[in-house]
Order: sequence, then C-alpha cells, then structure tokens
Amino acid sequence: MVVRVKPHAFTSVVRVPPSKSHTIRQLFIAAFADGESTITNPLESLDTQSCIAACRSLGATIAGHRIPDASGEKNLVSYIVQGTYGQIKQKGSRIQIDAGNSGTTLFFAMAAAGLGNIPVTLTGDDQLKRRSAAPLLEALCGLGIHAESVHGNGCAPVVVQGPWKGGKVSLSCPTSQYLSALLLAAPLSPAGIVTDVSVPLLNERPYIEMTLAYLNAQNIPWQGGLNDVCPRLKDVCPRLILPGGGKYQPFSVSVPGDYSSAAFLACAAAVTGGPVTLLGLDPNDCQGDKYFLEILAAMGCTVRWEQITGSRGEYSLTISRQGPLHGGMFDLNAVPDLLPVAAVAAAFAEGDTALVNIAHARIKETDRIAVMAAELAKLGVRCTEHPDGLTVHGGGLHGVSGGSIDSCGDHRIAMAFAAAALAAQAPVAIDGAECTAVSFPGFWELMEGEIIG
Repeated sequence: MVVRVKPHAFTSVVRVPPSKSHTIRQLFIAAFADGESTITNPLESLDTQSCIAACRSLGATIAGHRIPDASGEKNLVSYIVQGTYGQIKQKGSRIQIDAGNSGTTLFFAMAAAGLGNIPVTLTGDDQLKRRSAAPLLEALCGLGIHAESVHGNGCAPVVVQGPWKGGKVSLSCPTSQYLSALLLAAPLSPAGIVTDVSVPLLNERPYIEMTLAYLNAQNIPWQGGLNDVCPRLKDVCPRLILPGGGKYQPFSVSVPGDYSSAAFLACAAAVTGGPVTLLGLDPNDCQGDKYFLEILAAMGCTVRWEQITGSRGEYSLTISRQGPLHGGMFDLNAVPDLLPVAAVAAAFAEGDTALVNIAHARIKETDRIAVMAAELAKLGVRCTEHPDGLTVHGGGLHGVSGGSIDSCGDHRIAMAFAAAALAAQAPVAIDGAECTAVSFPGFWELMEGEIIG
C-alpha cells in the first residue's frame, strides 16, 4: 500500500496508543499465571494478535471484551487471561507458533517453549525470518534445552523442546529481547534448578529494567544486577541468577501509553511547530523511548507536562516549537527504535546531528541506519553512514523536499517519514505503509494520509 501525506499544520490532542512492550510482557506473564488475569486497555495491533496466538498455542485461554471508557462508550478493550499455572498445556504431539512480524513474541515464546517436554516449532513472516535468534538458541542449549534453527542459519523457523535443566550460560544481547525472554521463563523452571546468565553485551537496557520490574511486582526472586553496564566496556559483564520454582500470580492492570508511538507525534510537533498535546502517557514510566523528549528539548522544542484537573493522576504532555531546531549528538544505544524518528527531526535541524552507539539498529526489522540514509537522500537530505551510527546534515526547517520513499516494510520508518511529510516542501508518498498496523492502528487517518496505490 502506498500512502501520500501532504504538508499541513498538525495541531492536535491525541490519546497515545497503549504500550506494545507492556502489553506483550503482561500477556506472557498472565498466560503462565496461577489463575485469571485482566489486562485493560492493551494495544490492539497485529503484533498483539501474534502474541495472543502464541500464548494460546502454549495453553492459555484469552478472551477480549469491550468495556466502557470515561465517556461511557464501549471503546476500551479488556483481555481476560486464564493462565496455565506455569505449565505448557499440551494440545497434541507438537505445537506450531507463527509470531508474524513480532520479534518480542518470537523470542519470548522460544524461551517459554523450553519449559515443556514437547517440540515447539516457531516461525514468523519473511522479515522476522531474517532476524537472528542464534544467541538465544545457544543459551537455551546451554540450559539443557533442545533448540535449533531448522535451516541452520540461526533464524526462524526454530524448534525448541525442554525440559529446562538450568546451569550457567553466557548470553550476548545486541537486542534486549533475548535476555527478557530468559528472565520471564527461568523462574518457572522446576524448584531446585538455577539459571545463571552472564551478559557480556547488553543493548537496550531500559527494556531489561522493565522486565525486572515485572519480576519484582510478582515477588519473583533474582540475584545480581545491571550496575555499571556499558556496552563499550568489554570487561564489564553483568550477571543475573534466577532460581526455579517460582509462580506468577494473577493480576489486574491497565496498560499505559506507548512512548515509542508518541515519538512520531512529538516529532510532528517539532517539525511543524505544533502544539501537539498527548494523553495517556505516564511521566514516571520506565519506557526508554521517553528519552526522545529530552532530544527534542535539546534541539529547541518546548516540552511541558501538566496534571489534568479532576483526573486520577493523569497527565497531558504538550510539545511545541517557536524557533529553529538545532543539531546535536545523541547516544541511542539504549533506545535504537528512536533512530528513524530522531533522524527525521535532525533533517529539519540547523547543522549536523550525530546519532551514535547504535550498531544494533542494523539488525531490527531492517538495517535502519542504511535505510534512513538512503530514503532521506530521496528527499534531499544528506547523511553520512557510520558502522554504528548516522550523521544527518540538517537543512533547517525548509530543507526537506517532497518525493517518494520506501519504508522497506518497517513500521517505524514509515511513521517517521509521515512526520517528515507534514513539514516537507511537497507531498511524500510512502510505500509499504500497511506495516504500521503492527504497532499503531489508525495512524494514517491521524496523519490524513491518502491511499494512492
């Protein structure tokens, strides 16, 4: 699908979609809990549907219901999840899981599959089957689990079969999803088994802190920590020790807004001037992509939080800009998903912007460093690629022309260029626009995009 977005003023009040990271973690914990959990206001997206399908394949029962929101309309979704009491419920001699485009679902389900004693085959779409699972496969094997890539290339499809025997393993994490997968599954291994994980490389630290926060909320014991972690210091090796015999208790929660999705709306405010007001975000949330607000403030935007009068602790966030945007240097190691949207903001800035320490952005849905450099060039923006980063040579607020770009099926690239189109000198046509459904349904209506192919 090709969507064309024309330059136009973007001043709006928008309720941010729920967090995908929180939604998927909550679904997996609820799926293995000892009873019935309720998840209110989850993200409704293709990635969520992939996660639900995976959890059902492992034995959980999940039903969705519409419930009234503050206005009385039945607009909110609630998932009722009947957990498996920490077990994989066998529905045959084999289990098949298709994770679609969701890397988080694939890796979390791989580790969960190691808790059972029947083979689980896991696969995904063409894009996901190009993303390496090799470090996680190796770690699972080190824990006594049968885990192999069907084609021997370290990618899906993979086959995983327990039991989980525990032990000491080393797990290099260019993506944090590998470690989060082990952290969620290891406590459910049998009592007496210990999983001891050393992590010589750890990118995306905030996502691990989020997973550990969920373990803490569940009173799951663990030892070790992430203190003094720096991926550029080779002699620093964090260690986490997780005893088995744990249980997940049922819970009832509401999913907060997604800072990753909010970044594209905040970028729209930055390049057009705004103001744009965002609702549904928790200023105290541990989501790493909250860092984008610091980037915009450093570039010259006004970022203002206000508590909503009469609400139960709900805040509004308003982003606006009066003067020009300024370039700078930003370390995105902890938040590589911000690369596309930060690169677009940088394209409208005066001077150079260096986005550094993000070699792992090359192993996401696409090689985001290469794709952003190539596609920005189509709109007249010059970039310099580095092995572990991107320098954007900004042309100021009028330095982005119109044209056509290819999202390469990457939802974050498609949405970043939609924000660019709002302040470009002419419309921008975005190929592969349907990919935004994995994380932000309704995005193109919000951008007033026109389907042209």
